Amino acid sequence: MKQSQLFFSTLRESPSDAEVISHQLMLRAGLIRQLAAGIYSYMPLGLRVLRNIERIVREEMNRAGAQELLMPVMQPAELWKESGRYDVYGPELIRLHDRQQREFALGPTHEEVITSIVRNEINSYRKLPVTLYQIQTKFRDERRPRFGLLRTREFVMKDAYSFDTNWEGLDVTYQRMYETYSRIFSRLELNFRAVEADGGAIGGEGGTHEFIALADIGEDTIAVCDCCQYAANIEKASARVEQTDVAALTDKLSEQSSQQVEKVYTPDVCTIEQLEQYLSIDAKQIIKTLLFIADDQPVAVVVRGDYEVNELKVKNYLMALTIELADATAVATHISSVTGYVGPIGLSIPVLVDYSVLAITDGIVGANEQDYHYEHVNVIRDLDLKHVADFRNVATGDHCPRCEDGSLQFNRGIELGHIFKLGTKYSESMSATYLDQAGKSQPFIMGCYGIGLSRVLAAMLEQQHGEGIIWPKASTPYQLHVIAISYADDSQRQLVDAINEQSKQAGIDVLIDDRDERAGVKFKDADLIGIPYRVIVGKDAASGKVEWIDRVNNTKEVVDASTVLERLNIMYNSK
Repeated sequence: MKQSQLFFSTLRESPSDAEVISHQLMLRAGLIRQLAAGIYSYMPLGLRVLRNIERIVREEMNRAGAQELLMPVMQPAELWKESGRYDVYGPELIRLHDRQQREFALGPTHEEVITSIVRNEINSYRKLPVTLYQIQTKFRDERRPRFGLLRTREFVMKDAYSFDTNWEGLDVTYQRMYETYSRIFSRLELNFRAVEADGGAIGGEGGTHEFIALADIGEDTIAVCDCCQYAANIEKASARVEQTDVAALTDKLSEQSSQQVEKVYTPDVCTIEQLEQYLSIDAKQIIKTLLFIADDQPVAVVVRGDYEVNELKVKNYLMALTIELADATAVATHISSVTGYVGPIGLSIPVLVDYSVLAITDGIVGANEQDYHYEHVNVIRDLDLKHVADFRNVATGDHCPRCEDGSLQFNRGIELGHIFKLGTKYSESMSATYLDQAGKSQPFIMGCYGIGLSRVLAAMLEQQHGEGIIWPKASTPYQLHVIAISYADDSQRQLVDAINEQSKQAGIDVLIDDRDERAGVKFKDADLIGIPYRVIVGKDAASGKVEWIDRVNNTKEVVDASTVLERLNIMYNSK
């Protein structure tokens, strides 16, 4: 491809609204152009990269035995109501009506559609198991689209769905998809971790893993053990809890502090930091109580003062559809208390107690009264312990829940993909069944497996860039960039054309910069475009010499042009 004919343009400066490096580079390199907030067009260079990612995904999905189909973007709302997700999914589901006022949604995912298809097509165990996938544009009405392709309202996704006759079969399929995803992201040269995660709005009855690309700007926080392979999203991560110690605390109540609860005056002291200073105590002695409204009902959550409540864990424990932190008005209405002085003693609403406070025998809690706290609180003695579980975010240094010696550390990352064991969540609600060997109707055992392909593109740039882009070999838009210092020069043009012809015959895609531009402009554009291997054809063309640039290893050398094809074969065909 001659660059003079390529539909592209570069930007010398990053747009002011491009906050992260991947967004800046994609705009500057002419890979994407914004149409509206969170909605982008893929320009020819960007689309070539996206197609390469799709190719790798297809190869690995097909290798795993999955079959590709294509489902509609517009989905009847009745399907979502049938599954019970129509209200659960919330405002991110883009809803619309046709001219007959029939209600539809633009698909953010396709569990309902694929379940509808399979229940109509498969009626016998003999046709199972089966895994089906598609690559398609999805839609979500993000409240705050940002970071370029990392959080958009329209994006390209690979979504797959498996149907098995039993849980053992699902386990096999799930592991196969886990390995498939690992191969995909390894081929794309991404630094990633598979972490335990929460099912979210997709839900399910079994395990779920996210595949996270490690990156400082990532919106996901993952906890990783420094000794074993344990890794989990912050929403899912837990620390080791010694259940025997918890029971022992109750047994040894008589041996604990016998000081009685006492109200103490704490004027204008309503934060953890203020309490530490005013009472000269450590945050670990403070019992923090927060009021939440879950499905319109109040609930108090108690954690240690140096920890944060994990709202998702609370939501899952209550099996609630919605949860939000109560504001000052709700605090006054539901428990007649004051924000900053909320405490668990004397409440008539459910009190959820985190494991972290159980060992506190001389603690501080809010007194549900302006300017007052209780001190000398013994959790086992003074709190209602009907609801004790893990309700907090883990912290750096927490003991690993999987091994004896490990502790948890934090990393930031970008979610690339998510795999779920759905079980019968959709098949039961949508009456999707097959006949087993005994002729009895059984619900399909389902799994689903998604990859955000446009996100993968952005994640690669967050991890692999210099002054410009440096594409992994598997995804580069062209495999070789040949830059003629002066394409009008006969010797240079002839050598460029010879390299191009030999490369094409060997199946190598070449981009030729034949433009009538200054060398500095060509080099800057080449850095932005990011092709990993570059040949500069200049004054030594008559003697058959060119400059070979390996941007992956950051090396340059003058070589004979006849060696270029050999080098390319080594670079692209080596392991």
